[in-house]
Amino acid sequence: MCESCGCAGVSHKSHVHGESGRLSVAVFSDILRHNNDQAAHNREHFTEHGVLALNLMSSPGSGKTSLLEATIDALGDVFRIGVIEGDLATENDARRIRAKGVPAVQITTGQACHLDAEMVHEALHQLDLASLDLLFIENVGNLVCPASFDLGQHANVALLSVTEGDDKPAKYPVLFRAADLILLSKSDLLEFIDDFSPIRAEQHIRALANPAKIFPVSARRPESLAPWLQWLRARWDAQRNGAPRAADTTAALPAK
Repeated sequence: MCESCGCAGVSHKSHVHGESGRLSVAVFSDILRHNNDQAAHNREHFTEHGVLALNLMSSPGSGKTSLLEATIDALGDVFRIGVIEGDLATENDARRIRAKGVPAVQITTGQACHLDAEMVHEALHQLDLASLDLLFIENVGNLVCPASFDLGQHANVALLSVTEGDDKPAKYPVLFRAADLILLSKSDLLEFIDDFSPIRAEQHIRALANPAKIFPVSARRPESLAPWLQWLRARWDAQRNGAPRAADTTAALPAK
């Protein structure tokens, strides 16, 4: 947990009593209130420019950047794409995205374990929203804090790598409950992994009362991305036209 955002106070509040405990909760509430005001402002900018903004959340190493690279390869001629990269240090991910010819702004958070709305707002000064259709915000790799901070996005996309264990939604319910779409990444490895069941993963997600679609994807197998790409097109059409949310593509989970 980071010391700069208040989540450290939340993580400790079950161990403190009296006035100090109430103070921790009050401080965090103020932080969230300020963040939500800034997030609403960000969302106004996105909507005004007809940009669909998506918050990508997952643990480190689940394949968010690889998915973005494959998505750019598939849709780069159809949509104008921009990316905001969040990480504690280095510009490695932003460099990978720029190599695809896509504008990318790297946010290095230092000790902060998530992005917040103000960080995203500052990054927007380096992007021309009028020249974009899709904006992907790749959050810091973390299954806890990112879900608590609204960035102004229109939807949350959570990645669950098949190498992580199918019980992650049960262990980290806040993030998976907040997801509008869940992608089982690195699904090409399922044939080699005997302890990850897509069916069990879905059961854990449904136990959170989340009806979100769940698509198995692999950046190494472009054909597996079809449901994800169609979901993006449908969400962008709905966002651009101000229409009700379009029906999502269905995709069968591999049995295991």
